[in-house]
Amino acid sequence: MIRAVLLLSALLAGDAAAAGLRVTVRDTRGAPVADAVVGLWPEDAGIAVPAAPPRRTLTVDQLDLQFAPYISVLRPGDHVVFRNSDRTRHHVYSFSPVKAFEFVLAPGESSAPIAIERDGVVAVGCNIHDRMIAYLYATRAPWSLRTDARGVAHIDGLAPGSYTVRTWQPRLRPGKPDIAQAGVVLSTGAPRELAVSLKLLPDARLQFDRERTRY
Repeated sequence: MIRAVLLLSALLAGDAAAAGLRVTVRDTRGAPVADAVVGLWPEDAGIAVPAAPPRRTLTVDQLDLQFAPYISVLRPGDHVVFRNSDRTRHHVYSFSPVKAFEFVLAPGESSAPIAIERDGVVAVGCNIHDRMIAYLYATRAPWSLRTDARGVAHIDGLAPGSYTVRTWQPRLRPGKPDIAQAGVVLSTGAPRELAVSLKLLPDARLQFDRERTRY
């Protein structure tokens, strides 16, 4: 019993010593921005980063003439499989220098696993259905997550210290680097609140422009 109490006390003490970050992303009109990728990079040498996870294979489905998910966050070395759950063919392609590929999937078919070996953005389209667009965002950031429908990304359990926070969203102008905010200091207690404002292009899924997929 005493041992269990001591273990619980240690866990609670560890939580109390941890820091948190809550990032809220909005556009220039103040509307929340979903599907923004937020990455954290430690600036202090003493901040321990989590070990790199095992390589994964992610699946991007094609259903109702849409890619799902719209944004996939992965690490270099991960693989991606494209599956066609529609009743029509899809001609999946990417012109990205990070990873270029092209193949046709009949209904019910899946592609061979595609290795994404470099970090960067891979824009994916369908040559038959122009408004089908998805993005693979490969990053080496020790911590990365996407904003929800409220434009919020929240992460706990961080070591106190200084971080660089990088934010990307597919409606940023192509060729521009991620929006970086350096010197974000996290301390114990309530999560640090960070606001990010992005100047975004129109949603390419609604107003298609093939040039916008050339990441």
